[in-house]
Amino acid sequence: MESLDNPVRRYAWGSRTAIAELQGRPVPTPHPEAELWLGAHPGDPSFVLDARGNRRSLLDELRADPVCRLGAPNLARWGGRLPFLCKLLAADEPLSLQAHPSTEQARAGFAREQADGVPLDDARRSYKDDCHKPEMICALTEFHALAGFREPAGTVRLLRALDVPELAGHLELLAGQPDPAGLRALFSTWITLPQQMLDRLVPAVQEGCVRLLHGTGNGGDPAGGATGSDFRAEARTVLELSERYPGDAGVLAALLLNRVTLAPGEALYQVDGVLHAYLSGLGVELMANSDNVLRGGLTPKHVDVPELLKVLDFAAGPAPVASSETDGAVTRYQQVAEEFQLWRLDWSPGSSGEVVPLPMDGPRIVLCTRGQVRVTAGSGRTLTVVQGQSFWLDAADTAVKASSVDAPAQLFLATDGQCRPGD
Repeated sequence: MESLDNPVRRYAWGSRTAIAELQGRPVPTPHPEAELWLGAHPGDPSFVLDARGNRRSLLDELRADPVCRLGAPNLARWGGRLPFLCKLLAADEPLSLQAHPSTEQARAGFAREQADGVPLDDARRSYKDDCHKPEMICALTEFHALAGFREPAGTVRLLRALDVPELAGHLELLAGQPDPAGLRALFSTWITLPQQMLDRLVPAVQEGCVRLLHGTGNGGDPAGGATGSDFRAEARTVLELSERYPGDAGVLAALLLNRVTLAPGEALYQVDGVLHAYLSGLGVELMANSDNVLRGGLTPKHVDVPELLKVLDFAAGPAPVASSETDGAVTRYQQVAEEFQLWRLDWSPGSSGEVVPLPMDGPRIVLCTRGQVRVTAGSGRTLTVVQGQSFWLDAADTAVKASSVDAPAQLFLATDGQCRPGD
C-alpha cells in the first residue's frame, strides 16, 4: 500500500481550476489541466512514494516484481501489464469527436502502421498500440457529452425542427431509411463533404439553431409531436461547437448523437465503435490501458475519416448510461470489459468511523475525491488520504479496510474486471 504521485496532462480543452481545486493547489493554474493519469501507461506512468518520499515509477515496479504487484492470475492473463488506466478528466471545452477500435481492428491497424514505418509519436498515427479501448466516465460534477447515435426517428424530428432548407435532401435520406444503414449513409455524406460545401451548410445549420432557440422556426414536426423546445440543448451544443470549430464536419455529426447530461455519480460506458465527444465537466475515467483514438472532427489533431468509418457502430439507441448496484457504502458500475471495473465508496454525513472492506484481488488504484479516509491493510499498515490524493494496492495487500476520518467522504477504486467485493 503506497501513495501515488500522478502526472498531469495539459491539453487546450482542459480546466485551469477543476483538478487543482480537487488536489488543494492554487488556482487558476498557468496552463489548462485536462487529465490526471493514474496507472502504468508507458507514455506517462504514476510514481509510488515510500515512507521517505522517494519516487519510483509504477511501471518499473510492476516489471521488477509482477507476481507481488499484479498477482499470478493477472500476470498470466495480461503478461505483466496493468490492464487498466484511470484518469481524472476535466473538460472546459469539448473533446474531439471520436471512437475506439475493437481488439481485432486495433491489431490490424497497429500492424499496418508498424509495417509502413510510421513512428509511434507521429501526429498522423492512428494506432498507438494493438489493444481496444472500452472506457467509462463517472461524473464528479454535472457532466455533458454526446454519446452514441440517436434513434433515427428522433433525428428526423430534430432536423425538421431546425427547418434548414439546405438540409432537406439529407433529412429525406434518413427519413426514407431510418435504420443503421441510413445513419451510415448520412454520416458518411456529411463527414466527407468538400470544405466549400461545409462552409455553406454549417452556417445554415447555425441559423436554424438560432431560430429554434428564439422560437421563430417551424416549431418542430407536427406528425412526430416534437416541438423546437424539445431540442434546445442540442441547438445550443451545435452553436457552441460551430463557434469553436467553424466549418467542421463534426458540427453536423453532432446532430446525429444523443446529447446527455450526467449528474454526479452517473456514468457513461463507451464500448468499441461508439461515436462520442465529451463536452464539459469533471469526472473519473477508467479504461483499458490503450491510447487508440480515431477522430472524426472537432479537433486540430489528426483526423482519420476512412479508418473511423471502418470501426464505427451505427446501431442507434439511448445514450449508453451505465447501470450500477449499491450494497451499503459500495457502488459497483456495471460493464462487460474484462480489463477494468469501477467502484465507488461513500460515507454520508454522520457516518465517520464506519469501516468498509475494499474490493479484493489483484492490483487496485484508489482515489479520494471527498473528505479524509483512513485505510488499513491486513498487514497492519495504515495510510490516511485526503481529497485529491491516491494510492496503490498490490495484489498481495489483503483484508484492506477503509473508514472515514471526517464524513462525508468518497473513494473511487479502479480494479481489473475479475476483482471481487470485499468481505
